[in-house]
Amino acid sequence: MSKSYLMGAMHDGTIRRRTLRICQREESYVLFLRDMIRRLGFGAWCYREGKTRELYVVEFSRAVLESHMVRTRRDKIDYVRGYFDAEGGLPSKRNSEPYIYFAQKNKKDLGCLRGILLELGIECGCIHNPSAAVDPGYWRFYLRRRSLLRFVLMIGSWHPRKSPLLTGMLKSTG
Repeated sequence: MSKSYLMGAMHDGTIRRRTLRICQREESYVLFLRDMIRRLGFGAWCYREGKTRELYVVEFSRAVLESHMVRTRRDKIDYVRGYFDAEGGLPSKRNSEPYIYFAQKNKKDLGCLRGILLELGIECGCIHNPSAAVDPGYWRFYLRRRSLLRFVLMIGSWHPRKSPLLTGMLKSTG
């Protein structure tokens, strides 16, 4: 398990004074993150936010990622995987046309991620705003169709819902 993966997943997280929080609708993913953090030798705890909300949180000490930097090729792959698992998108139906995209409010951050993907040989489309009228601060880019297989084989996913969907893409892109 990797601190670089957690850094990528933090793009869906919140930084607090002493802790980091990652929220997701899928409890199984939050439990997966908790277990990963514990295997790294740190404490982490999970809870449901609110009585009626379908939102689950894993919270852990900032010390987990303190001074960690993404340096190696392995770090970059793990970082992209964590980012995808937290913020990436793909069709939820196996019979849909395959696509993978990344979306984020922070355009500069998205540009850095795109740069890492290009460095890894994964071709990407341009960063664009899908609807300035709806949300002028929302940015996304898609992977080029010819790079989907490379993404699935090199990056993959550890997310309980996304991983089987990516595996299903192997059949439609390979």
